[in-house]
Amino acid sequence: QVQLVESGGGLVQAGGSLRLSCAASGSIFSINAVGWYRQAPGKQRELVAGITGDGRTNYADSVKGRFTISRDNAKKTVYLQMNSLKPEDTAVYYCYADLFTLATKGWVGYWGQGTQVTVSS
Repeated sequence: QVQLVESGGGLVQAGGSLRLSCAASGSIFSINAVGWYRQAPGKQRELVAGITGDGRTNYADSVKGRFTISRDNAKKTVYLQMNSLKPEDTAVYYCYADLFTLATKGWVGYWGQGTQVTVSS
């Protein structure tokens, strides 16, 4: 079964750091673009950072200079390094990936289950 599993969330004080991981498992031939999204209570889900299959990155203005997205294709894992965290970064963080799988023999988008990040002031 193909799935994305996020980890690394938790409670941190303002100014602190966390590193989120998004690991893909199952019969996956290839991983294309991956994005980290977040959703705070009462707000819409928003794109935080994205990385293409060839490593190009983009960031939401609110996290530029503080967050870094990276990928390890051998481990089928994408990371989100979050530094200088602020209370407004508090949200559930989700990863989304375009995966080419054995089952579909085509590109399909998958969501992870999310990981909670809470930043205290």
